[in-house]
Amino acid sequence: MSVIDLVPYDEALAAYDPVMGLEVHVELGTATKMFCGCSTELGAEPNSQTCPTCLGLPGALPVVNEIGVESAVKIGLALNCEIAEWCRFARKNYFYPDMPKNFQTSQYDEPIAFNGYLDVTLEDGEVFRVQIERAHMEEDTGKSSHIGGATGRIHGASHSLLDYNRAGIPLIEIVTKPIEGAGSRAPEVAKAYVAELREVIKALGVSEARMDKGQMRCDVNLSLRPHGREEFGTRSETKNVNSLRSVERAARFEIQRHAAVLNEGGSIVQETRHFHEEDGSTTAGRIKDNAEDYRYFPEPDLVPVAPPREWVEELRAALPEMPRVRRERLQGEWGISDLEMQSVLNAGAIEPILETIAAGAPADQARKWWMGELARHANESGAELGALPITPAQVARVSELVAAGSLNDKLARQVIEAVLAGEGGPDEVVAGRGLAVVSDDSALGAAVDEAIAANPDVAAKIRDGKVAAAGALVGAVMKATRGQADAARVKELILERLA
Repeated sequence: MSVIDLVPYDEALAAYDPVMGLEVHVELGTATKMFCGCSTELGAEPNSQTCPTCLGLPGALPVVNEIGVESAVKIGLALNCEIAEWCRFARKNYFYPDMPKNFQTSQYDEPIAFNGYLDVTLEDGEVFRVQIERAHMEEDTGKSSHIGGATGRIHGASHSLLDYNRAGIPLIEIVTKPIEGAGSRAPEVAKAYVAELREVIKALGVSEARMDKGQMRCDVNLSLRPHGREEFGTRSETKNVNSLRSVERAARFEIQRHAAVLNEGGSIVQETRHFHEEDGSTTAGRIKDNAEDYRYFPEPDLVPVAPPREWVEELRAALPEMPRVRRERLQGEWGISDLEMQSVLNAGAIEPILETIAAGAPADQARKWWMGELARHANESGAELGALPITPAQVARVSELVAAGSLNDKLARQVIEAVLAGEGGPDEVVAGRGLAVVSDDSALGAAVDEAIAANPDVAAKIRDGKVAAAGALVGAVMKATRGQADAARVKELILERLA
């Protein structure tokens, strides 16, 4: 179905309630794979980080990665889950070229963590609780590269290349319970949930959770049901969505697509879908299997996992400050309102601001630049704030130059623009463009005299005691010096001459 066939969003929500389920895969930052000793380091030659175990060769036996289990428990605790006293791995059987064993070692009916929740904050400050069904351990698959086609997908490709370096890398899959009651805000809830989950994972230190690098991926399950009906509709599953914005767009698109199909009397096909970044649409993948189609059975080569209660409590006591608690603390330290803190959160500015403060900038100045000039650039370019080509240390240096009187705000904005354009660091830009503030009396005196001579009526008002009129002359001098004059010193010189 093309984009032009979609039902308008408001019209879709007037007739149907969306129900979502979000499945997030987190690639753990362990040094070795989940069931063997092969390295997980990125960038190695294809198939150079493999062994008989992760290649599924006969006779090879797996061994569980202890850090992988510890990371899973930490995630479960941070998500307010119950931690299983005893659980097992299972074999999820299906054939796919990037599955060297023809099964995936995962967990099925006995996950290590279950029955939790995560509170997320929406853009207007409303808090929405997302219930967590489970968080379980599994391994990643290999990587297929389809060659010769126009889209990079298997359809139309002339051949495929397989790299098993990724096969066996530890994953934690976090599955929500059905998310109901979000209404028109369902896409926003999906984005906010994945964003908060990413912050939790990063705070735990178990993964960098870089969505752009595939370290965190989200499957968006969505169905619609007519208002007043309790039974869920048939769901679709948009696979491997890899940015916060795309999670929101995928949910929104599927709401409109489902409504269009249902309005025409059609039936939703339970299938996987591919998300397309260029226009926010989805297209059909394959018919979605049910759990029984995978022929799950307990993994006979791995012993059950039974985390000791004392160890679990030690991990609980050692958990770092969670993102929500930290935001509340920072809001108090910074002395800003709920609305201001929500704006910082919505902009994704907390980490850049903290890193800028750590580099030496006052908190108010760090917020000023990231939430002002830099947020504007991010919005205009469609980039995330932290992805802009300027470092917190460079922003702190701009703040330092302003505090020292070497730059004023106007010049500082020019410096930031130049740094973003790749002209170098702040000091290089100032030197290269000659942007330093002019405060030398001899350099300013001529410009002040010219401004007085060109505005005799304003000068007369100042002589009569109307000091506020000096602002007009200051403005004239600033214009003449291309904004590089020290405004405070210019005003002093004007008043000295006209006293």
